[in-house]
Amino acid sequence: MEFDLSWMAWTWQTAVFFGAIASALVVMTVWTSLRPPVPRVGVLRIETTPGDRLFISLLGSAFICLGALYYFGPPLWWALGACLVYALAVFRWV
Repeated sequence: MEFDLSWMAWTWQTAVFFGAIASALVVMTVWTSLRPPVPRVGVLRIETTPGDRLFISLLGSAFICLGALYYFGPPLWWALGACLVYALAVFRWV
């Protein structure tokens, strides 16, 4: 069975993006299977697990990049840096 992916413009950047998200999910799965997550309460005053914080950081990063594209346009290298800082803050304080 062969898949026809010609409808989507796959570039190496797109492959790296989806590969990074898939890798993060695999790492999070292995991490939680080796060490069960302990919920903690952070700045938002809700209990979150590492998986919750990964989801929050991915969702927030999407909004950061969309906002950067709307207001400033490409390239998004500085927005990627902002996303990394945001993700570190989420894992530290949320």
